[in-house]
Amino acid sequence: MRSPSDALLVIDVQNDFCPGGALAVPDGETVVNEINRMMDQFEVKVLTQDWHPASHASFASNHAGGKPFETVELAYGAQVLWPPHCMQGTKGADFHRDLKNNAADLILRKGFRPDIDSYSAFFENDRKTPTGLEGYLRSRQVDTVYCAGLATDFCVLYSAIDAVALGFKVVVLEAACRAIDLNGSLASAKTALHENGVVLKGRLQS
Repeated sequence: MRSPSDALLVIDVQNDFCPGGALAVPDGETVVNEINRMMDQFEVKVLTQDWHPASHASFASNHAGGKPFETVELAYGAQVLWPPHCMQGTKGADFHRDLKNNAADLILRKGFRPDIDSYSAFFENDRKTPTGLEGYLRSRQVDTVYCAGLATDFCVLYSAIDAVALGFKVVVLEAACRAIDLNGSLASAKTALHENGVVLKGRLQS
């Protein structure tokens, strides 16, 4: 068992981000066994879940002429347009069937506001609207956050950097993450993680 001040943050291990899903991360399902292996090592375990309405502003289908993976300007800044994914109440939004989600202390849903996306587990993409996760971790006396899940170069990246900015020590567990790697985004993400003081670690030992 790790220190009570350590938390495992498992990000968006959902069907739509796994092979066969609407926005599949290559080899996304391969993180499940590694995450399950670590669950019993942490007293504090948080799972996040993308939870979009069908009208969500990040969906290319909700923009006239919009194409998946192009970037547009929304009220809060640049936004990648995605195929519709993780829509509320759908199978695609469910956790991967083999993930031990019942072990979680908290399941935090994000991206439910129709006009704004939410990559980070801590803030919406306007970079100021909080999800409430910081307060929960503070109340559990957490000082170190171990990040796992999907995808390394988007939601894991934003969550890790925000956690550092909020004063947490942060470790990204690369063996328990997979990337979309859109136009070199994985290399850029690793650079950003290093520059922000995030520790990149391959695998957490038992």
